[in-house]
Amino acid sequence: MSNIMHFYGRTKKNIKLVGFDLSTFIHFFPGLWFYITDYAKIKKAKGSDSTFKFGPSNLILNDRFSKSGIMSGHYFYQDLYVARKIFENNPKRHIDVGSRTDGFVAHVAVFREIEVIDIRELTNNVKNVKFRRADLMQLPEDIVDAYDSVSSLHVIEHFGLGRYGDPIDYFGHLKGIDNLTKILSKGGRLYISVPIGSQRIEFNAHRVFNIEYLLKIFDKNFELNSFSYVDDKGDFYENIVLNNIDIQSNLGCKYGCGIFELTKK
Repeated sequence: MSNIMHFYGRTKKNIKLVGFDLSTFIHFFPGLWFYITDYAKIKKAKGSDSTFKFGPSNLILNDRFSKSGIMSGHYFYQDLYVARKIFENNPKRHIDVGSRTDGFVAHVAVFREIEVIDIRELTNNVKNVKFRRADLMQLPEDIVDAYDSVSSLHVIEHFGLGRYGDPIDYFGHLKGIDNLTKILSKGGRLYISVPIGSQRIEFNAHRVFNIEYLLKIFDKNFELNSFSYVDDKGDFYENIVLNNIDIQSNLGCKYGCGIFELTKK
């Protein structure tokens, strides 16, 4: 069954590349049937009442088959968790590199100012969000050693793969981590999340890292304050004490999300 679901998931993802949504197709005809019967019911109920006129039809056929929302997975948990950490630690100056603006950045902007760097443009003006377009691979000198708190959630795995128009660089993740380190002042905190599992590049989407590799990289300049993760099913585990078995097995994850809270030495 797991192989069938994996094949279905991959097929669904791949055909979306050409603009075809399998879920929308599957639900089209049942949704159309409900639309027609429901329209007849509401027209009958309206009768001669003139409070509302019917405007142009706007067919929404898929929503009755969907869930009320998604409260699981990498982005849902990491965004809430790290935003809570920043609220609790209340840094003097926090900057984010590349995280979701409609998730993590929005959460933080509710209660404090947050500076944001991204290689892509952002044209909206939002209270408490100070945006700067820049490529972290070419570190602006004025932000070196300037922040006591830095976040970069589900970002480093993309560096150097060209997905977002960035230059191709096989070692892009290392340069990205190095520059995040330079931004942070001594004793400052870094919040970073990446996919965890067997180490690989799924070009041009992302890298996946094994935990042991990451810990060795971070050990040079950081102390690990806490580690949390989201497993392959989308469930969240907070403040896990890693042992050798966990590290070697990547906590059983093929594509999980490791969330590291680190302090610069």
